[in-house]
Formats: sequence, C-alpha cells, structure tokens
Amino acid sequence: MHRIGFLYPGFSAEDDYPAFAAVLGGGVELTVVHTLMREDAHRVDALLDVGGPDVLGEGAAKLREAGVDAAVWACTSGSFVFGWDGAREQVRGVAEAAGALASSTSFAFVHALRRLGISRVAIAATYPDDVAERFVDFLGTGGTTVLSLASRGIVTAAEVGRLAPDQALDFVVSNDHPRAEAVLVPDTALHSAGLIGPAEALLGKPVLTANQVSIWEGLRLAGTTAAGTAPGALFRAGASAEAPTTR
Repeated sequence: MHRIGFLYPGFSAEDDYPAFAAVLGGGVELTVVHTLMREDAHRVDALLDVGGPDVLGEGAAKLREAGVDAAVWACTSGSFVFGWDGAREQVRGVAEAAGALASSTSFAFVHALRRLGISRVAIAATYPDDVAERFVDFLGTGGTTVLSLASRGIVTAAEVGRLAPDQALDFVVSNDHPRAEAVLVPDTALHSAGLIGPAEALLGKPVLTANQVSIWEGLRLAGTTAAGTAPGALFRAGASAEAPTTR
C-alpha cells in the first residue's frame, strides 16, 4: 500500500481526493490534512501566510504521524507566490517535517508538462490577474511558454469551490489557445475530478488541473504508477519516477 499525504489549505474542493482515489485502483491511499488558512484570499500577502513554514510544518508533522510515503503541498498559489527558489525551500521544509519525499502543486505542473513533452500552454486561472501572472513567471522559470492567460478574478477559495460544473467547463474550454499543447487550470479550490474528461474531449488536448497534478505528483514521488481509470492524458502517460525533480 502506498500512502500519499496532501496538505490542503482550508475546505473547498477536497472531495476531489476521494473521487480520484476511487478510480486509482487498489494499493494507493490518499491522506488529506487540512492546513490553517487565516484569511481566505487570493492576495499575495495572504498567500504567503497560507504557505508559511509554521503552517506547513504543523500539517507535515501530522503526515509524518500518518506514515506517508510522499507529501504534497496541494496549493498552487500558495507555492508559486514564493518564486522558484522560495517554493523549493518550502518543499524542503515539508519533506523534513513529514519525513518523506515532498513536492507542491506548482512543481507538479512543471513535472507533468515535462512528462507529457509539452512546452506551450494556455492558462485558465480563477485568480485575479496579479496572482495569475506569478504563475506565468513560475512556469517560465521551469521552461514553459504561456501563450495565453485568462483570469477569472475570483478572490476567495470558497467562491471558487462553489463554481458550478458547467461554469468551470465553459471557462476552461473558452480559454484555450490554438497553438497551446495543453490547458492548465491552477487552483486546488476548483472541483476538477469531473472536469478533465469532458474538457479534453471538447478540446482534443490535455487539460491539467491542480488537484489532478497534485495526486499524480504524489504517485510519482512514491514510485508507483497510476492504476485504474483516473481521468486525463496525464494519468494515461503514467506517474513513474522518471519525471524530473524540482532541482
């Protein structure tokens, strides 16, 4: 049994994790620890606090107690706002506190794109513009070219979590770019387990969502492959340990 731990800020779309677990097949357990969110805001200062070492250290200690094989900080904005080097230090702190290999959703996107051999993307971000632009910068450091960026301007994770499935699907499909090889949807507060299949069918290309890549990254770190019928081109590509690390 591979036990993979996730540090998830607050409560918005955490039901994505049991939904993915149900289709991954036996041998994988996804353990979610909810971390402190003092202020629910897609604002840089609030996000720096959400991903602070005190908050993540406390959550990672709980993952250590659970005996996880790998740990993922499941928050895109709460990792990329620190920049590449800061996010790398953040991951090192989680690894030390959890006693396991660790990563974050931001690095998971980079690793997933490399696994798929994709370098040109469109982004459909629920964040305000200034926050979304930091994700563009992060991806650029990782070697990805962003051809288009759409920002929905939603300030809180709670509001993102309340988006209806048809609203989310329309937002993603409407913000593709003709030369993009994939569409990225970078918010773990967005329910996406049921979004990926329909979006890929409509667009004819991979759609990578935050909770999806977080789970894939955990599988990669644990050295296992995605079994079952998890949705999306990423899981069909497998989650072996061959993908590059954050270093």
